[in-house]
Amino acid sequence: MDRIPILKFGNALLVTIQVDMHDRLATALEEDLTSKIVEHGAKGVLIDISALEIVDSFIGRMLDNIAAVSRILDAETVVVGMRPAVAITLVELGLSLAGVKTALNVERGMALIQARLKTSDEDDDDAED
Repeated sequence: MDRIPILKFGNALLVTIQVDMHDRLATALEEDLTSKIVEHGAKGVLIDISALEIVDSFIGRMLDNIAAVSRILDAETVVVGMRPAVAITLVELGLSLAGVKTALNVERGMALIQARLKTSDEDDDDAED
């Protein structure tokens, strides 16, 4: 079975989905990503879906699940590159993706994650004082 590559980028993980997602691939991504968050102590997960032309309810729920599990593991999820048709489909399916931040592109998404890491570091420093 094919796997989606998960790259470590500082304290974040970067996932670029370049193929059409089917249910088994989506489930494998969710499991692999969860393991990598724990393995690397990642504080952010950036998922680039710019190559996806269609998102069904299963893939939408998978993105929502990834965000929920990431939050429990103290990592923020940012989805980037969402096409307008995909956004409309998610709304029509009633999937709000609560807890998932979005950005137009990878650069802006990584800036969101870096801002969260900076805030988290400052909170840690304040707690030590």
